[in-house]
Amino acid sequence: MDIFSNLNPAQKKAVQFEEGPLLIVAGAGTGKTTVITQRLAWLIKDQKVGTDNILALTFTEKAASEMEERVDVLLPYGYVDLWISTFHSFCDRILKDNALEIGLPPDFKLLNTTDQALLIRQNFDAFELDYYRPLGNPTKFIQALVKHFSRAKDENILPDEYLEYAKSLKLDRDQEEFVKKKGEDDEEVSEDQRVMEVANAYHVYQQMLLDNSALDFGDLILYTIKLFKTRPKILKKYQEQFRYILVDEFQDTNYAQYELIKMLAKPKNNLTVVGDDDQSIYKFRGAAISNILEFKKDFPKSQEIVLTDNYRTKQNILDLAYKFIKQNDPNRLEYQLSKGKIDPKGAPLKTKISKELKSQVGQTGIINHLHYKSHFEEASGVTKQIIELKNSAKGGSASGGKKLLWSDFAILVRANAYAQEFINSLSRFDIPHQFLASKGLYSQTEILDVVSYFKMLDNYHENAAMWRVLNLPQWNLNAQSVQGLMALSVYARRKNISLYEASQKSRIITNLTPKFHLAIDKIITMIQKHTVIARHKSVMQVGLQFMKDSGYLKYITKDDRPENMEKVIHLNQFFKEIEQFEAVNEDKSVKNFLIKFEQAREAGEYGSLRQPMEEGPEAVKIMTIHGAKGLEFPYVFLISLVDKRFPTIERREPIELPDKLIKEIIPEGDIHLQEERRLFYVGMTRAREGLFFTSADDYGGTRAKKPSRFLIELGFERKKGTEELDTADRLRSPAKEQQEIKELKFLQQAIPDKASYTQVRAFTTCPKQFKYAHIYRVPVEGRFTFSFGKSIHNTLFHFFKLITERSSIQQEDLFGASKKVSKDKDKQKASWDELQKIYEEQWLDDWYISKEHMEEYFAKGKSALKEFYDSHQGEFPTPLHLEKMFNIKLGKYTFKGVIDRIDKVGTGQEAEIIDYKTGKWPKNGKLSPNDKEQLLIYTLAAKDILKVKPVLLSYYYIEANKKISFAPEEKDLDKIKTKLLKVIENIRASDFKASPGFWCNSCDFKDICEDRWRG
Repeated sequence: MDIFSNLNPAQKKAVQFEEGPLLIVAGAGTGKTTVITQRLAWLIKDQKVGTDNILALTFTEKAASEMEERVDVLLPYGYVDLWISTFHSFCDRILKDNALEIGLPPDFKLLNTTDQALLIRQNFDAFELDYYRPLGNPTKFIQALVKHFSRAKDENILPDEYLEYAKSLKLDRDQEEFVKKKGEDDEEVSEDQRVMEVANAYHVYQQMLLDNSALDFGDLILYTIKLFKTRPKILKKYQEQFRYILVDEFQDTNYAQYELIKMLAKPKNNLTVVGDDDQSIYKFRGAAISNILEFKKDFPKSQEIVLTDNYRTKQNILDLAYKFIKQNDPNRLEYQLSKGKIDPKGAPLKTKISKELKSQVGQTGIINHLHYKSHFEEASGVTKQIIELKNSAKGGSASGGKKLLWSDFAILVRANAYAQEFINSLSRFDIPHQFLASKGLYSQTEILDVVSYFKMLDNYHENAAMWRVLNLPQWNLNAQSVQGLMALSVYARRKNISLYEASQKSRIITNLTPKFHLAIDKIITMIQKHTVIARHKSVMQVGLQFMKDSGYLKYITKDDRPENMEKVIHLNQFFKEIEQFEAVNEDKSVKNFLIKFEQAREAGEYGSLRQPMEEGPEAVKIMTIHGAKGLEFPYVFLISLVDKRFPTIERREPIELPDKLIKEIIPEGDIHLQEERRLFYVGMTRAREGLFFTSADDYGGTRAKKPSRFLIELGFERKKGTEELDTADRLRSPAKEQQEIKELKFLQQAIPDKASYTQVRAFTTCPKQFKYAHIYRVPVEGRFTFSFGKSIHNTLFHFFKLITERSSIQQEDLFGASKKVSKDKDKQKASWDELQKIYEEQWLDDWYISKEHMEEYFAKGKSALKEFYDSHQGEFPTPLHLEKMFNIKLGKYTFKGVIDRIDKVGTGQEAEIIDYKTGKWPKNGKLSPNDKEQLLIYTLAAKDILKVKPVLLSYYYIEANKKISFAPEEKDLDKIKTKLLKVIENIRASDFKASPGFWCNSCDFKDICEDRWRG
C-alpha cells in the first residue's frame, strides 16, 4: 500500500518530516487526522521506529481510538505497545507503574467530577469555610470549588504553592506602612481571608484525596510532572523510550500538559504538534491558546508546515469564515508569524504563513441569513427549510448528487438551553431528530424510572416515585388503565394514605378490571421482594434484579429501533456510575446510593451523557458547537444569533485564580470575545454545502432583540422584512416523507471494529447473545467466579512483575550479585510472604453470596497459590512478557487479545505461552479442538508481532496446580486463521437471529430473550 498516494505536497512533507520540532498548522477540513496517522505509519513502517518508541497524545478516547484504527489499517502487520492515548490515560499508565516512587498508592481510584463533589459534600465541615459557606445555602459553592481546584491543576499549581501565595498576601499587607482610609483596610483583610480560605480548602481537598487513595483527573498530569521532576532517572527512561512524540489538537492543551510534553521531548525534541489556533474553543476547561502561539519561541529551530487544501467546504463559505476570523488579529498565529513582526525578546520573526483555505470540492455553496418575527417562527422556518432541501431534486456534491438523509442536517446552538424550541418544531413536523447534549443523564426517562424504583424500595411513602413506577411502559397501565391509576390516586388522597398503600388495597376499589388488579398485584409483590433483597444486596445487584424481574430490559430491547439502543446506552452509563459508586463506598446499599445521588444533584451534577455519533439514529442532529467540533454536515444552521446569546455575556468564574498564580501567557484584548469568535468560526466550518444563519426579534421579554454583532461583522445588516410563514407552516405540517429506519444497517454500524476471542465465542454460541453483549452491551450481573478468577490472575501478574523487576535490577547491578540470586540465572527467588501479600492486595470481594462464601473462596485461592509456590520451591522463571496486549491482522480485519504470560524455553527465540485457568481440570486431562483455539490465536500473535517461536502452549490450572500442554502445528494455525476470518465475516453479515439450545440456561440474557430454549 502506497500511503502517500492520497496526500497533497504539504501533507506529504509533514508526514515525512524527520528530526526536530515541527508545528503543523492544520485548518478546518485539511486532513489533519490523515497526516497524523500516516506520519505514525511512516515512522513505523519506513523508518523502522518501534511501536513502543512513539507517543501520540490526543484529548478524547474517541479520537485516540479513531487514530489507532486508522494506523491499524495502514500497517500491513500487527503490533504491540502502540502508545496512542489521551493525556489522562497516558499519565494514568505512567503513575500506576511508578506510583510508589512519589508516595502514591498504585491502586488509586480515579474520581470524576461527581465523585469530587460528593467527597467535598460528605466532608464539608473539614474545609472550615466561611466566605464560601453562605448561611442560606451552605453547599452552594461545591461545584465552584471542584472547578477551581481543577483550574489550579491546569496551571500546575500545587497546594503548597497556593498556600505560600496566600500567606504572602497577608505578609505584604502587614508590612505596608501607609495609612488607609476607613473601610479600605477591612476590604483588603477580607480579600486576604478569602484567598487563604480557598488555599486552605485546596490543601485539605488534596490531602483528603490521598487519605482515600484517590486522584482526580487533574492529579494525573500534576503527579506525573512531579514524578518526572523528582525522579530524573524515570524521566530519562521515558525520554529514551519515546523517540518521537505527536500531539493532536495542540491548541487545546493547558499549561500543565504543555509542560509535560516539553519535559518528555528533551533532549532531541522530536516533537510534532498539530493544531489550529483559530479553533481553540476550550478556555472554559483550561485550554491555553498561548501554547500554540508560543511554540515557535519555545522551539526556535522548529519548522512549520501549513495545511490549507480543504476537502470539506465550498470556497465561498471558506472565504466568509476567513474574513470573519481575521478580526481576531493580532492574537492569531498567522499574524504573529508575519514577516517583519518582532517578538518581545527582540528577535525578528521572518516566517510568513497564510491560513487562507482553498477548497478542493467546488466554489459555490449556499449562504443565507433568515430572520423571523419570533423564536417559534424561527424554529418552524428552520424545519421547513430542512424539509425543502431534503426533498429537492439533488443533495449537491456533498452527497454525491444522491437524495439527502435527515442526518445530513445539523442545528448548532451556542447553549443547550436554546435547543428546545427546535426540538419541539421537529417533533411537530414528524421529523426524526437527536439532541446530543453532553449533560443530563439523570433526567433521561429510563434513569428516572430506575431511580424512582430505588426510592420506592427505600421509602414506600414516596408518592411521586410510586406514580412513575406504576406508569412504567412494560405494565401497559399507562396506555390501558389511565382511569384505574387515577382512581388509585383519588383513593389515596381521600383516605390520606400513600399511593403504595392505596395500590395494596386496589381490590376494594370498584370499577377496576381484573387485568389491572393482576398488574398491580405483580408490582406490589415485586417491590416487597426487592425491598427484602435491598437490605443485604448492593445497589448494582438490586438494579439488575429489577431489570430482570420487571421485564424493563426485555421491553426496551424487544426490537432494534435506534431509540431503544439509546435507552440501553443511557442505562449502561448509569450502571457504570453505580459501579463507580460501589468502588469508592463500603456501604453499597440502595439507601446510601440514593443519599449520594441526591447530594450530587444538590451539588449541581446532572450526569454526563456520552452519545457517539455512530451509535445515533438517522436523524437531524441538534447539538452545541462545542459538541460539533471535529464533525461535518452538508447543511448547517447556526441559530438564535442575537445580542447576548451569541456572543454570550462573559461569565467570570465564581472563584477565580489569582492573577499572580496563572502561568500561561494571556493574550491582549478582549479574550472572551475572541474565544466566542473562534467558536462561531468552528460552527461555520462544519458546513460542506450550505450554511444558514438565523435570528428573530422576539425571544420573550418586553424588548425586541438586536442582531448578533457577528452577523454585522459578516456583512448581514438587519433585514427590514422578515421571513413569512403561512398559518399551516406555523402550526403543523406533516413531513413530506416518513423516514424508514433500517434496523439491520444500524446494527451493523454498531459492531465493534476489532474482534476478540470473547466475541467469537459469543457469536459462535448464539448471534443474539453477541448482539446483547457486544452491540447493545446490556448490563449483566457479575459472578463470584469472575471475581475469583480476576483475583488470581491479578495476583500472578503482579507477582511475576516483581520477578521481572528483580531480574532487571540484578542485571544492572554493577557492584556484585544480589543476595537473592538463584543458582539458575534464568530464575529468581521470591518469598511466600511476598506472594501472599500481593494476593491480599489484589483480592476482589464482589458478587459472593455471603461473607462466609467469600472467606471460603479466599482460603481456597490462598491454598492453591501456596501449592503453586511450593511446587516451584521458591524459584520462578523470568517471563519474556506479561499481560501482553496485541492486535493482529486477519485479512482486512483486526483481532485483539491479551496473553497472560510468555516464558523463554531453551535457546534462541523458542518460547512457551501460558494461560491461567481457575476453572475445573478437564475430564481425562484432555483438551478438545475448541479448547485449543485460544492458545493457537495467541501463537499467531506471538509469531507475527513478538517475533518469538512458540513451541509449547499451556493452560495452567491453578486449583489443580497442573498444566496441560501441546505443541502448535502449522495445519492447526491455518485452520484457526480460516475459522476466525469466516466468523468475523459472518458477524459483519449477520442479522443476529437467535440459535437457541441448552446453552440458553447459562446465558446472561435468558430472562429478556423471547427466543430462549424452553427444553
